[in-house]
Amino acid sequence: MSLERAAYPSDVSDEEWALVAPYLALLRESSGQRDHELREVFNGLRFIVRTGAPWRFMPHDLPPWAAVYQQTQRWLSAECFADVAGDLRAVLRMAAAREPEPSAVILDSRTLRSTPESGERAGYDGAKRKKGSKVHLAVDTPGHVVALHVTPADADDRGEVGRLSAAVQAETDGRVETGFADQGYTGDKPAAAAHAHGIDLEVVKAPEAKRGFVLLPRRWVVERSFAWAARCRRLVKDYERYGSTLAGLHMVAFVCLMLRQVERLLSSS
Repeated sequence: MSLERAAYPSDVSDEEWALVAPYLALLRESSGQRDHELREVFNGLRFIVRTGAPWRFMPHDLPPWAAVYQQTQRWLSAECFADVAGDLRAVLRMAAAREPEPSAVILDSRTLRSTPESGERAGYDGAKRKKGSKVHLAVDTPGHVVALHVTPADADDRGEVGRLSAAVQAETDGRVETGFADQGYTGDKPAAAAHAHGIDLEVVKAPEAKRGFVLLPRRWVVERSFAWAARCRRLVKDYERYGSTLAGLHMVAFVCLMLRQVERLLSSS
């Protein structure tokens, strides 16, 4: 039985497509591989990320699933969505009277439970008591994605600080000076790893006498970003065979969120 796309409001708007189309046109329109309209291919990708449907459940009024999957892998390999995210983040920051590149980021990780597709690369996170993959994320103070990568869930957060810090500085041209993190990043090793890339790591600790839920300064921002991504059902578990695909689909989700925010800015101006 075919799914009807009209039941899912995942199509890109005209304004959003005008913003993202230049980044996604990897081939000329006359190319033999351009058998399907690029906008519809992007709609197919958004459908998969938003609904969590298997690729082979692509609605019949979108391009064939194989065409959407192959084009998605080309986009991810070319890091198209990382480029889009960087420019959209700068636009949103300047609209909020901020500098285009952040001087501070917030670091955190999230463990996604494994599925049969994730197979042998899944690891066991003893703290969360689940087997799966871990998404390491850095966002700026408004919560926009700066850098992310995926590891097995048994990877230590402290051990990934250096890699994440290097990606942050590469994305922001070395503008970041401060990184905020939770108590899972306590210790000399993560501090030294961040400092090697010019970032002073500041651990935000919970009050010693806390009772119930306490909103920690700075720290809540990255948790909200994870919550934004979790509204895309494809990202609630690790459904991907490759960690790079899981990371790329997270970037797609954040790009879609920022596209909507920029569209609202344009409509209100």
